[in-house]
Amino acid sequence: MSKKEDSGGKKGSHQTELYAEVPATCLPIVYSPEYNITFMGLEKLHPFDAGKWGKVIHFLKEEQFITDENIVPAREASEADLLVVHTARYLNRLKAGKLAMDRGWAINVGGGFHHCSSDKGGGFCAYADITLAIKFLFERVEGVARATIIDLDAHQGNGHERDFLEDRRVYIMDVYNRHIYPGDGYAKRAIKRKVELDWGTEDMEYLQKVELHSEGAMNEIRPDIIIYNAGTDILDGDPLGGLAISPQGIVKRDEIVFRAARRRGIPILMVTSGGYQKKTARIIADSILNLHRQGLIGEEAVECAGPSHMPLMMSKSVSSTAMFNAI
Repeated sequence: MSKKEDSGGKKGSHQTELYAEVPATCLPIVYSPEYNITFMGLEKLHPFDAGKWGKVIHFLKEEQFITDENIVPAREASEADLLVVHTARYLNRLKAGKLAMDRGWAINVGGGFHHCSSDKGGGFCAYADITLAIKFLFERVEGVARATIIDLDAHQGNGHERDFLEDRRVYIMDVYNRHIYPGDGYAKRAIKRKVELDWGTEDMEYLQKVELHSEGAMNEIRPDIIIYNAGTDILDGDPLGGLAISPQGIVKRDEIVFRAARRRGIPILMVTSGGYQKKTARIIADSILNLHRQGLIGEEAVECAGPSHMPLMMSKSVSSTAMFNAI
C-alpha cells in the first residue's frame, strides 16, 4: 500500500512543495542537470568528477533504460525545508527520497554527502542529504519509524553518524577503509555494525563482508526504509579510497544489497556518493542496468499504486565552489 501524505505532512510539520506528484509511468530515478557543476574550468583540476551524474544518465539513455520523460526531475528546497536539518547559518542544498516508500526502490543519481552533519560540512559534502531524507520520512510519512543506513563508500560516514548519534530509530552499518579520512572516533559511536578495511582490500574479501553484514544488519533490525550509500571510490586505483575493488565487484556489491532488501520487502533508496575516477560514471550506469536485468528494479519489480509524493532536491542557494572544499 502506498504511504502518502499531502504537502502538510504529519500534524505539526511545515508546509513544503517537495512532495510533487510523480506519475506511475515514471521510474523512481531522480536527476537534475544542475547536479553537474562547472566553475570556469577549475573543476577539471580537482579529483572529484563534477559531471559524473550527467554521464550516468547519458549511459542509461544509450542503453534505452530511461528517457527524459520517465525519470523524475529534482525540485528546489525552501529555507523551511532545509531547516528540518540545518541551522539557519548553514543552509545549502537538499536531497531526499520518499519515492522509495511508494515504489519499493528509488535511485538518486547523485547525493550521498555523508561527511556533512547538521551544522558542519566536509570532504566535498555541502549538505546533509542522508540525514534530511530520513528526518523527512520520520516527520511526514506514517509508518516510518525506523531507518537503516548501509554506507559502503570507502570513507567513514561521519556526518550522518554525528546527526543520529543518540537516535535509536536509526541503525547504521558502515564499511570503510580504516586508514583514511575522516577518522572520526566520536562519530564511530553511532555505528551499530562497523566493518573496518585495510589498504588494498580486494573483491573476494570485500564482497564476503558486504553480504555477511548486510544480511546481519537486516536480520538484526527490520527497518521501514534503507538508505544505501553506494560510493564508487572503492574502485581499484581511486586516489582517495585506497581499496582495490574491480568494476565487476562494485556491480555485484550493489546487487547484494538490493537483493537482501527486496527479498525482505524493505524499500531502498540508493545514492551514489564518492568516486574520483572518470570511469565511475560508466560503472554506476552498468550497476543500475544490472539491477534491472536481475529484476531488482524497474516497472516490473514494483506494484505502482498511482501517483506518489516525494521530497526531492534542491536549493540553488549554495555556491558551486562549495563542492570543491578540500578534505
